[in-house]
Amino acid sequence: MYGLAAECDNSQPICSGSGTLLRVVSHVTAMADVESELREQFTEAFSGADFPIDSQMDLVPTLPDGPGTKFEAGDVTLTAMEMAAKLGSHQDFPYDDVETLVDDVIEGLKAEGMI
Repeated sequence: MYGLAAECDNSQPICSGSGTLLRVVSHVTAMADVESELREQFTEAFSGADFPIDSQMDLVPTLPDGPGTKFEAGDVTLTAMEMAAKLGSHQDFPYDDVETLVDDVIEGLKAEGMI
């Protein structure tokens, strides 16, 4: 037998192998936690916007520190200004609700390699 299959016991939820699988699972879990935490922060921050919103500028009044507002999760720290600069091409204004806006922000952050 070769590779992890030789070291796996089907009665165990995750086999130990070389540890690579565990590192991958840990990384994926950590990224999912970062995404979930950021999604929550964005939803809270942008919920106060007067929807529909037609541009990124419509979001500024809802942010506690304006463009300098920071969003932090895990090892990721993003300012609203940094996000606006990177995500313009990933957003499809106008937005009628916070959920659709946040979905596009998360997808844009992923596409830009920011999360």
